[in-house]
Amino acid sequence: MFEYAPAPESRDIVDIRPSYGLFINGEWVDSLGDERDKTVNPATEEVLSEFALASDADVDRAVSAARKAYESVWGRLPGRERAKYLFRIARIIQERARELAVLESLDNGKPIRESRDVDLPLVAAHFFYYAGWADKLSYAGLARRTPDGGFAEPRPLGVAAQVIPWNFPLLMLAWKIAPALACGNTVVLKPAETTPLTALAFAEICRQADLPPGVVNIVTGAGATGQALVSHPDVNKVAFTGSTEVGRQIARSVAGTGKKLTLELGGKAANIVFDDAALDQAVEGIVNGIFFNQGHVCCAGSRLLVQESIEEELLAALKRRLATLRLGDPLDKNTDIGAINSAAQLDRIRTLSEAGEQEGAERWSPPCPIPDKGFWFPPTLFTGVAQSHRIAREEIFGPVLSVLTFRTPAEAVEKANNTPYGLSAGVWTEKGSRILWMADKLRAGVVWANTFNRFDPASPFGGYKESGYGREGGRHGLEAYLDV
Repeated sequence: MFEYAPAPESRDIVDIRPSYGLFINGEWVDSLGDERDKTVNPATEEVLSEFALASDADVDRAVSAARKAYESVWGRLPGRERAKYLFRIARIIQERARELAVLESLDNGKPIRESRDVDLPLVAAHFFYYAGWADKLSYAGLARRTPDGGFAEPRPLGVAAQVIPWNFPLLMLAWKIAPALACGNTVVLKPAETTPLTALAFAEICRQADLPPGVVNIVTGAGATGQALVSHPDVNKVAFTGSTEVGRQIARSVAGTGKKLTLELGGKAANIVFDDAALDQAVEGIVNGIFFNQGHVCCAGSRLLVQESIEEELLAALKRRLATLRLGDPLDKNTDIGAINSAAQLDRIRTLSEAGEQEGAERWSPPCPIPDKGFWFPPTLFTGVAQSHRIAREEIFGPVLSVLTFRTPAEAVEKANNTPYGLSAGVWTEKGSRILWMADKLRAGVVWANTFNRFDPASPFGGYKESGYGREGGRHGLEAYLDV
């Protein structure tokens, strides 16, 4: 075995301010409150910057700016003109991709290869894609029915309140902002409190693109800021990606208000491997399904359902593959597993992993040196897992894989659907007829066949049951931001 020499990406390309205010009406402004928080590098626990915790009064300022921009400029702008701004933003993101990738890895902990080769290309692609839709909404099949039985053109909703998580900070921003702006809405967005830096960098991109003031507003803060934003009476649309628990609270807060709501929540996806699957291909798909982004993925394939006849062979191959994964510095281009995003998330992963052992599952991790500082957890798999175990039922949101077995396709479907979630699933088999049959039976918003974690801006994404409702991406993603 040979050793990989360190290949770190330089962090000199990013310029992080020691302190950030709020981005409201196209300007950086100080918070009206006094509370501030710090964001840290999860790989080193180094403080990167401090930022304002927006107060209720700050949220009101941001919503007022968005309302004014919607009524005076953006809502009246022809689609072809809105498209020019979205194209401009997409090109600036491409031009600054290296800088943004480094910033994302510093603030989030994900490997630079993922932020550089997956996140940033998808971010730009979403803005390009929805820029193309901005002047074609009449052809999206979303016309409104009028009282006289006719049809009218779809129209924007107004002000969109958007709350995004910490696992894909810039990509979730793109998923939310690009369709909202394409449809003619204005935006107030709150990034996660542990990963605000790329959203704040995006505020500068908006200024660089000469986006009219107030069209995009960024307010940083924790849960209280998000609650003030989604409950604001002058918001017309709420979009949230995050935990199921918080999603329930948001659904209750907007019930009866007339606000349009989309929720993309948790998941406990099944990755189902049949005995006729291409084994090496399946192993790569399993690794990508659960260890990509340290398992910080709502649609992660955290439950592996493997046909009994190949369990031993598959697990041996999977363990060999896990032994080659490299954990360490997220800015090193050789790193496969980066840092866990926060101390709180690391505690949850440890708690659920300990529960798995206490309930009788067998735990295994490859030899894996852990750095002295930072938040780290080795790639881990559990065998001997029962459906009743917490690690098979609860979303761990970390690099932990639970292995279960099945004998027949019907049993695989029953076990896969035995969860309150329904965000995604994977099927590995050489039989096309089986793929179609499984996809029809699985209660998941996305079913991947002989691959996993593949995303495209033209393809809708969303869940069933406690994984939320509504779709993001594709033509379907327009409907959430239009009066139809």
